[in-house]
Amino acid sequence: MAKRGPYEKGEAKRTEILHAALEIFAAEGYRGTSLRKVAAKCSLSLPGLMHYFSSKEDLLTQVLRMRDETARARQNERTDPESYREIIREGARTPGLVELFVSMAAAAGDPEHPAHAHFAERYPVLRERVAGYVQQRMDDGRLTTLIPAERLAVLLLAVADGIQLQWLIDRSTDMEQPIDDIMRLLALDREGAKDEKEAEDRAED
Repeated sequence: MAKRGPYEKGEAKRTEILHAALEIFAAEGYRGTSLRKVAAKCSLSLPGLMHYFSSKEDLLTQVLRMRDETARARQNERTDPESYREIIREGARTPGLVELFVSMAAAAGDPEHPAHAHFAERYPVLRERVAGYVQQRMDDGRLTTLIPAERLAVLLLAVADGIQLQWLIDRSTDMEQPIDDIMRLLALDREGAKDEKEAEDRAED
């Protein structure tokens, strides 16, 4: 039990660092002097800051983990389209975290990179959650498609992650519009699909 005190203090400081990093990276990105700003905010030197993490890449990965955890806490169990759009809006408000996400996602292709495990855990969880939402719409008769829910979940996540990359290159890119478009495509209910089919048949005649 004697070791528990220092351990708890260390974990508390680590959490403080991650919260500070989230705030600073969101506004300023994570390159250049940002880590020094994080250290200063936590009353640490840069070497003192890195004492709590195995490497800079480990620290950045843990920031992404906290970003996901706080986003899930805010969204709670919501899986409606508006929840999906709000995630995209949040990205537009925090460009530094979008930059961090895209950079670390690319680096995570290396199995030895600290971010690899995070992304390997992240996508199965998100795919399952989104697929559950899509399947429920199918079961309710609000969505008619031959594409299985699991594959639609992959498509939705590809759109959400891919538009972030385009936005980083061109900030005039509307990150919400592709989400609205794909939601509109998926919103076809049985009656809507019937109407479209009838319209196609009339056009052919």
